[in-house]
Amino acid sequence: MNKLSAIVLLGLLFGYNGLAQEEQLISLEEVLGRVQKANTNIKISGLEAEAAKADYSMSNTVFLPDISVSHTGITTTNPLTAFGARLNQEILTSEDFNPLLLNDPDRIENFATIISIQQPLINMDGIFKRKAARSTFRAKELQFQRTREYINFEAQNAYMQLQLAYKVVEVLEKANGAARANEKLAKDYYHQGLIQKADWLQAQVRTAEVSNQLEQARSNRKNTSDYLAFLMDADQMIQYRPKVELLPDSKVTVGESTGLENRADVQAMQKAVDAFTSHYRAGKMTFLPRLNAFGSYELYDQEFLQTNARGYTIGASLSWDVFKGSQRFAQLKKGKANADKAQLQFEEYLVKSEMELDRTRRMLADAENRLRSSELAVQQSAESLQIRTNRFKEGLEKTSDVLMAEARYAQQELNYYQTVYEYNYAIAYHTFLTIEIR
Repeated sequence: MNKLSAIVLLGLLFGYNGLAQEEQLISLEEVLGRVQKANTNIKISGLEAEAAKADYSMSNTVFLPDISVSHTGITTTNPLTAFGARLNQEILTSEDFNPLLLNDPDRIENFATIISIQQPLINMDGIFKRKAARSTFRAKELQFQRTREYINFEAQNAYMQLQLAYKVVEVLEKANGAARANEKLAKDYYHQGLIQKADWLQAQVRTAEVSNQLEQARSNRKNTSDYLAFLMDADQMIQYRPKVELLPDSKVTVGESTGLENRADVQAMQKAVDAFTSHYRAGKMTFLPRLNAFGSYELYDQEFLQTNARGYTIGASLSWDVFKGSQRFAQLKKGKANADKAQLQFEEYLVKSEMELDRTRRMLADAENRLRSSELAVQQSAESLQIRTNRFKEGLEKTSDVLMAEARYAQQELNYYQTVYEYNYAIAYHTFLTIEIR
């Protein structure tokens, strides 16, 4: 590789790295708005709801007629067909009853235009199948709403995780600076003969540990940003940075449970039970007869698209499948089992949802208690670190004690921000679990 090529390659690499490090401030409101518009899971759920709506629309056939139009042209010397064609064209004469012509007719052309209508009158199994389709469609609509709510919560959680990731990096950068300052001070004291070499080495180990933690925290920050970009279906080459820092949510209002019956996912489960029940009832209705009306308007001629002869037929048919082997009995039994299964699944889901809501309330109360304790621990560790650092500078404190105090303060800060995240998460999750149908 020549020198010019190497320079161009290095320029491209640096340009790529600069692009990869592009940082963009983003608010929670912007995240939620972009997620609702672009998230793939929301789009898929919406398409499933549209497909269910189309299935429901197809069930209109239980009320609406079937109308068809056909135009057929034939040429024939078949005796029976030729006689019928002349009869339909209303050109039959007494000469056509000549046995010679009946047995060996001349070739005849026949063009027939037929308009047919079939109208269902009584179709009980179709009515219940329509009810099942409507319940399925409504269940998919509710699932679509719940999917949007869940992705909204997931995006909010990802944003909070990004806030936490930035705070962790911030704390570790500060700890890294303190560790390097302590290492430099320990080095100076060692060269002055004030401390042992083991103390200096201990300071170096602490610096290396914090440096490794910082690199891992930066990687985790990028991973969190990438996941947020994935939820928004956005460019993952951008490093997203939250506009608002991680702070305890002060808008929490948690009351007693008023039941989960109005939650979208619970209602969707109920509609699924209704759909299975309607399918089971539709199976019962197959034992009843069906009544349908039918009619046709027919146009005949020897010429293409001519209508010299015409006629109509109107009637009704009552059909009854009395016995179809054991098929219907087996389907009926299967439908009953599916309906009972859906009901049991709904009841289990309701109990689990109540249990999860109670667990979340306890989780929120625990997080609130930990938050108060963590705030106090940070204050105490900060004060302890300040005292030990001042004493160390005066030669009154061991290096190990200062390093331990610095590590404890950094850990308490990390614990505090982790607790803030858990507290905010509990609030968001409780809100998600108590959203009612809009």
